Amino acid sequence: MRLSGDLDRDALAAALRDVLARHEALRTVYPAEDGQPYQRMLADPDWHLAVHDIDAAALDERVAEFGAQPFDLAVDVPVRAALFGVGTGEHLLVFVVHHIAGDGWSTGPLMRDLSAAYVARRSGTAPEFDALPVQYADYALWHRELLGDENDAESLAARQLRYWRGALEGSPEELTLPADRPRPAVASHRGITVPMDIPADLHGRLLDVARAQGVTLFMVLHAAVAGLLSRLGAGTDVPIGSAIAGRTDGALDGLVGYFANTLVMRTDVTGDPTFAQLLARVRERGLEAFANQDVPFERLVEELAPTRSLARHPLFQIVLTMQNSASAELRLPGVDSETVFVGRPVAKFDLDVLIGEVFDERGEPAGVRGGLSASADLFDRESVELFATRLLRMLAALADEPTRRLSSVPVLEDAERRQVLGTWNDTASAGPDSMVPAMIEAQVDRTPTAPVVVSGGVSVTYQELDAQANRLAHHLRAVGVGPESVVALCLPRGADMITAILAVG
Repeated sequence: MRLSGDLDRDALAAALRDVLARHEALRTVYPAEDGQPYQRMLADPDWHLAVHDIDAAALDERVAEFGAQPFDLAVDVPVRAALFGVGTGEHLLVFVVHHIAGDGWSTGPLMRDLSAAYVARRSGTAPEFDALPVQYADYALWHRELLGDENDAESLAARQLRYWRGALEGSPEELTLPADRPRPAVASHRGITVPMDIPADLHGRLLDVARAQGVTLFMVLHAAVAGLLSRLGAGTDVPIGSAIAGRTDGALDGLVGYFANTLVMRTDVTGDPTFAQLLARVRERGLEAFANQDVPFERLVEELAPTRSLARHPLFQIVLTMQNSASAELRLPGVDSETVFVGRPVAKFDLDVLIGEVFDERGEPAGVRGGLSASADLFDRESVELFATRLLRMLAALADEPTRRLSSVPVLEDAERRQVLGTWNDTASAGPDSMVPAMIEAQVDRTPTAPVVVSGGVSVTYQELDAQANRLAHHLRAVGVGPESVVALCLPRGADMITAILAVG
């Protein structure tokens, strides 16, 4: 967070410790005993806010170094923070939370609690938080009880695993994408990120389509992504992964912790469906998936045991996530704050669409904002930008005419179409004046002993091929074969087949 203004450093440091005290997940370590890790909550961890006054020119390097430090979860709490002062009234707060202790949704309650604690500490008092209904350890025990014993066929875990086995049976392990280069044996996880912005007008029209079709905006976006991928050569069975909040009880909304789960939704694009038909299919699969969201994705991978590879993610390589969590805004009196994203883009997937809706002060659609990230192993930036442009074109076509068939949507721009159909196929060249047999005879005069056919260890020269073909041609004439006669050839691949073709010709 970039902080500009009259910042009270001591109050901020105390407020951060208040937040750790409030959320057990932020002060939990995970030592192991006999090879099995377990949770241990620290009542008063040895934790502090690191404060550094540095030159602005060194900021990027120092932030990168701080963010790259690994956690030793056996002894380190899964959160650290540093405050870099870069001039009068200018600071950068770097807050790093390990995924074991927080998810995207957690940012909202984290910022709200930090804001309230800072106000209190700045006035010289301790914050008076409302008591949290539960802590993360309570949720973990409840979730385990909810799932039940997998060996019990009627337990929730067993029933949901049965659903996923059936839903993902025969699902493609890897999608064919129009990549710029082959997939390496080991993914580097280097990423490319480009903006993905849907304008307000299109946002509103897509919401109208969603209401008319009885689906959510997420399902509209899902159908568009799957339809575009299919048109670009991914096939008609398109599995797409999506992260869900996993906070199925309102008591969890204000809690910091890792509740998110990943769902895999296959999209059936067979039969050249209309957008409306595709939306109906996405809706059906989506509702089924949401009804079976409690089994952790990691357990699902263990159960289905897909072919594992260091080159790609298991079960899906395309991700669509729509952020609908509460706003995460740090509000400190006398200080302007701005979220700043630092670090090099990372790609866990081939393509990752991460977006969220924006509404104006009247609650009207103001656009959908986000980004499209892709694996730099597979794609160039230009290709990622082109995919984003094509996705917008697909969404506009869907909004204009939901009854339109997928195959009729112009995925290519006019210039691209001319390049594919014209430029790349402009292979016209002057052909020879002679037929192939005459060309072979001419080559016999030039290089009679040069090999012309090599097959199965046998090498035939031009002179030998010409002689064999002539003998066979004379034989065919002798048995009545002439112009316009039909001669069937049934020979294995090899020199004899070439001889027969020339003789008949």
